[in-house]
Amino acid sequence: MVKITDDYITNQQLFTAAGIKVPRYDINQKVGATKWVHFGGGNLFRAFHTVVASRLLESGDLEAGVVVAETHNANVANDVYNKYNNRTLRVITHADGRFEKELIPAVSDAVFFSPSNPAGWHKLFSTFENSALQLATFSITEKGYNLWDTHGNILPTVQDDIKRGPSAPKNNMAGLVALLFGRYKAGKYPMALVSTDNFSQNGERLEKSVLTIAKGWQENGFVPTEFLDYLKDRATITFPFSMIDRITPNPSETVSEQLKNDGFEDYQIVQEGHTKFAAFSNTEEVHYLVIEDDFPNGRPAFEKTDVILADRDTVNKADEMKVTTCLNPLHTALAVNGSLLGFDSISKEVSDPDMLALIKQIGYGEGLPVVTDPKVIDPREFIDQVITKRLPNPFIPDKPQRIACDTSQKLAVRYGVTISHYADDPKRQPADLHFIPLVLATWCRYLMAVDDQGKSFAPSPDPLLSELQPKVSDIKLGEKTDVHAHLKDILANKAIFGHNLYEVGLGERVEKYFESQISGIGAVRKTLEATLSKYAKEIK
Repeated sequence: MVKITDDYITNQQLFTAAGIKVPRYDINQKVGATKWVHFGGGNLFRAFHTVVASRLLESGDLEAGVVVAETHNANVANDVYNKYNNRTLRVITHADGRFEKELIPAVSDAVFFSPSNPAGWHKLFSTFENSALQLATFSITEKGYNLWDTHGNILPTVQDDIKRGPSAPKNNMAGLVALLFGRYKAGKYPMALVSTDNFSQNGERLEKSVLTIAKGWQENGFVPTEFLDYLKDRATITFPFSMIDRITPNPSETVSEQLKNDGFEDYQIVQEGHTKFAAFSNTEEVHYLVIEDDFPNGRPAFEKTDVILADRDTVNKADEMKVTTCLNPLHTALAVNGSLLGFDSISKEVSDPDMLALIKQIGYGEGLPVVTDPKVIDPREFIDQVITKRLPNPFIPDKPQRIACDTSQKLAVRYGVTISHYADDPKRQPADLHFIPLVLATWCRYLMAVDDQGKSFAPSPDPLLSELQPKVSDIKLGEKTDVHAHLKDILANKAIFGHNLYEVGLGERVEKYFESQISGIGAVRKTLEATLSKYAKEIK
């Protein structure tokens, strides 16, 4: 048996016997100044960012490991990092059942960043006050940047932070601005703040949150106007955009059991709050990280790793490619259909011939002809990987029901952009689309909260459910109904679809699909089969 804390330099054979690859560098000898801090100690960071750092440590292009600042869970730094000497066993799971196991010791320190933890608080301030620091990256989820309620008002806790100043902030964004103020006072040193959370124009969101806190402190007399100038000057502080894509779910029980059988002693999974952690992190083989190359204090040699460096326009194009064509529209199609057709996992769903044919028609047939090509990633190859390697992976236990959350907030981007491309192209028209309108009809059918067998189910959380469900709640399967009267307000809603679907010639088509889908038990499946039979294009 081998432990993750065993000396991988002198006892390499123990790791080799368990099928674990180890690095050639000794992290204990990497004692240079910290150049990279990361906020958010979750599984994505442990499976992705740490590997980038490890490759740079291996090549000698990084002098010290990454310092991790956990801002959410006080126990993570000790129970997930320090307990295991800040190491992670990264496990790549392949769709064919193969595992690739690698020890990643690229974290030099992990702290809980909060005024309630003085040691971690002061340690991170010391790091930010050092001129050698080049960047901070973030994987704190989209809500970690949010300072506002649904009406656009600053949240009460954030208002309190703004009133109290930088001495003991509670919100993680306020804590970040306090660190930046410390860096400003130490010497106005430059650095880049790089959001690597999975949403569009993430750098802009981070910048808005930082400047909101800083402006509030300036107005209340806690910081000088020059501090705001420092944050706004691209020669000192930048907020690069990024596009990241790698599914990294909670640790898998299947992976845990296999590691135990392979002789890895630290195979246990623990619960920390709402998140599961282990000494290992399991992830998929396919991954992408495109970052805007805008680092005013220099940066690690990311170009020597899998990271793609580009300008902001290219990052936005890569993000649009993923979100509007190559991945997210396919995910949503699987989500609403899977919920209606009784699937409990994405991998099982894509083994269904109809489901597989549907996402191929959406991706290759309707999206790819008008995709925004970022050039740094080939869109067709991206879809190929999604369909052949990513979605079929049984070790990525994703569910249609999870992906169906907040669908009303996603449709305008995931399908509305493609509809716009068809409307704007003189050689095309939205009427050329058949499978995207079918998915939009299926979502309306999903709002009825009755599956294809006529059984009630609980829709996934969505902020518009209470508004939209009453419009279809009185519809009965197999009974004649005025579909237009029920759907007209939904389909005309530009906030949902990015278009009034009637104005672009798709409203009536969606209505016809919906009418077919409510004709009786099994009608969702039958409508899909009929649409594929009539309109499916040959995919080469």
